[in-house]
Amino acid sequence: MAFDLNGVTYETDEDGYLVNLDQWNKDVAQYLATQEGLDMTDAHWEVVDFLREYYDEYKIAPMIRILTKAIGQKLGKEKGNTKYLYDLYPGGPAKQACKIAGLPKPTGCV
Repeated sequence: MAFDLNGVTYETDEDGYLVNLDQWNKDVAQYLATQEGLDMTDAHWEVVDFLREYYDEYKIAPMIRILTKAIGQKLGKEKGNTKYLYDLYPGGPAKQACKIAGLPKPTGCV
């Protein structure tokens, strides 16, 4: 599968995740968010930025349990809980946010 944006073709897997992570940029994220029915706010971008930093450091997309704990440690307890993250990403905080962040599908996500 693939989509075209600003004259560039982006390959995705069957679930819509970018195949080439190096192609990611904010325009791609915005496009993917729109496909997911999301309006990106600063809170959404904060999670996307966090996920990209996490992936750069650990080379893996975190499962939801790890994601909530790590976000709580970095961004504060009020953001490190599943209710907050599901309010932002109703399609599943780890799965949906990782897709928008241009990361692979987290392990353990179905």
